[in-house]
Amino acid sequence: MLKVGLTAGMLLASLSVAAMAQEKTVVVYTAHKASIVDALVPKFEKETGIKVDVVKAGSGDIIKRVKAESSSAKADVIWSIGGEQLEDNKDLLQTYSPKEDAAILQTYKVSPEWIPYTGILLVMAVNNKELKPNEYPKTWAELGDAKWKGKVSSARPDTSGSSFQQLATVLLAYKDKGWDVYNKTLANMNLSDSSGAVPRYVNDGEALVGLTLEDNALDYVKGGGNVAIVYPEDGSSTVADGVALVKGAPHADNGKVFIDWLLSKPVQEQLVSEIGRRSVRKDVTGAGLKPISEVKLVDYDIKKVAEHRNEWISKWKAALQSR
Repeated sequence: MLKVGLTAGMLLASLSVAAMAQEKTVVVYTAHKASIVDALVPKFEKETGIKVDVVKAGSGDIIKRVKAESSSAKADVIWSIGGEQLEDNKDLLQTYSPKEDAAILQTYKVSPEWIPYTGILLVMAVNNKELKPNEYPKTWAELGDAKWKGKVSSARPDTSGSSFQQLATVLLAYKDKGWDVYNKTLANMNLSDSSGAVPRYVNDGEALVGLTLEDNALDYVKGGGNVAIVYPEDGSSTVADGVALVKGAPHADNGKVFIDWLLSKPVQEQLVSEIGRRSVRKDVTGAGLKPISEVKLVDYDIKKVAEHRNEWISKWKAALQSR
């Protein structure tokens, strides 16, 4: 009997430890590149004692996975995917107002179901070893010239949130001529599954121009690589990528702690100074980045973009097949 009692006690203790471990976990699905995950996750774990289980995938795949799991959510937080994708899938998300919501710039706020995380800006990364400054393309439209055939690297807008933003930016900038402009550029593209890989191809000379995010290109500029940044003269776009609590999150309280931490002033300052993202906070400046006032921007209506996303992706796939 004593032996049975000890065994039962040990079992209860084991279950208690397992439950405590479960309580100190947050499951995060993210499209962030590995370098950002590696810079932030260990710091969060050290400061909070909460272990982060990270699942990394493209933005589109993350949404598909959360949809598939919607009857029994596995993820707590979606971290850093395009705002229009979150806007288009608000039924998967649980409204949460972060602790320091008042510090977030109103211009980045769209819907209560998801929260602005960083301001992202589209740029061209160019190989400054193979191209002279007077040879850099200056507009999206220029990339449709036959001389760029096979020399433009881009991710796929059906899997990459930033690449979809680029597609939407061209369509918004050129209005009724948008598809003509974009399809000419598409004919010159080599496609990859990751926007983060694009500047690597440019740096290594596998492409002369890459369509990517400012922070992805800045990694190579700061590292002394063969990359320069061009801000398109026919218009870029800056929107927030988002962070959101998943509806039915198994560790919702820890998810809220993670979201609050990401939006705190010290972390937002790190995102600017070390990673090259733009902060969504009123009290964090973009030190070292080109002033946004000097960048031509299109009017990027994220609600309108979200409404047209499926239509534009279908049209893009048809254009890809016919190129």
